[in-house]
Amino acid sequence: MSSVKDEPVSFEQAMDKLEQIVAKLESGDVPLEKAIELFQEGMSLSHLCGQKLEQVERKIETLLEDNGTFVKKPFQPVSDEREN
Repeated sequence: MSSVKDEPVSFEQAMDKLEQIVAKLESGDVPLEKAIELFQEGMSLSHLCGQKLEQVERKIETLLEDNGTFVKKPFQPVSDEREN
């Protein structure tokens, strides 16, 4: 099994792999030792995705134009109305 640190992984690749791991773990057909390995890999991928999201958030925060001048504003995520 390859490690997350072996080569650069895009956010999308990490999310795809994380979804595969979750599906395997949810199936319940994985031996305990393999489940632990998958869990560890999933945690690494989750951490990687979190870091990538933080980087994007910092980029979004940096500069927004306001009345002809640039000001730093915190990122305000748009709530998803479909979650109701």
